[in-house]
Amino acid sequence: MSRRRAGCLPVLVVLLLLLVGALVVVDRVAVGVAEDRVAEQVAARGGLTGPPEVEVAGFPFLTQALSGEYDDIRIRLTAEELAQPAGTRADVVLRGVHLPLSDALSGQVSEIPVDRVDGTATLSYPLLAERMGGDTALAQEGDGIRVARTVEVLGLQIPVTAAGTVRLDGQDLVIDVGDASAGAVDVPDAVLDRAADLLDLRYPVPALPFGLQLVSVTPAADGVVVRVEAADTVLRG
Repeated sequence: MSRRRAGCLPVLVVLLLLLVGALVVVDRVAVGVAEDRVAEQVAARGGLTGPPEVEVAGFPFLTQALSGEYDDIRIRLTAEELAQPAGTRADVVLRGVHLPLSDALSGQVSEIPVDRVDGTATLSYPLLAERMGGDTALAQEGDGIRVARTVEVLGLQIPVTAAGTVRLDGQDLVIDVGDASAGAVDVPDAVLDRAADLLDLRYPVPALPFGLQLVSVTPAADGVVVRVEAADTVLRG
């Protein structure tokens, strides 16, 4: 009798592994379908021009779907989807998304409550340089930005390099420039001060979806990163 039971154990283990494997496959297929549906709903209710890239994090997915509450939905937004200038992108996380399974399956979704949204929006250096005009070039320099541009002061064309700091003023991104230099060119300090003033920038950050508000700003390798967040928001559309 004991030998018979011992012989059944490997079979049960194999069956159990097959069952678990099947459940994992079903879960992954379901999450793929859900990500497509969530992308459509978010695009419709977030004022986007098209469905974004969506990842529903957390495992297993089916327990989240059955409860109608999703802990972590990650969304990558391009400039085109945001209907913003090229060089803008955003990566946001919707935390605590309430979407009943029956509503999602039927397509009868009028609103999607979300407990919290946070993430970042990136404004590329070419985008900001274009706003400054001329031959402006921007790059990260430590905690600040290096600005290089040829400026005209008192009829003189002067190639200037300056150090800038970045800050937020309401919904505006502000670059304040100081300590300008003209390299080996001997230029009076008063002229350099005037040149530095010409390199300042105030850029109104375009409105972002999901009620996101600007929180802080940091220079990075490929652009200025603006941290954004929102709480107790509802996606409607």
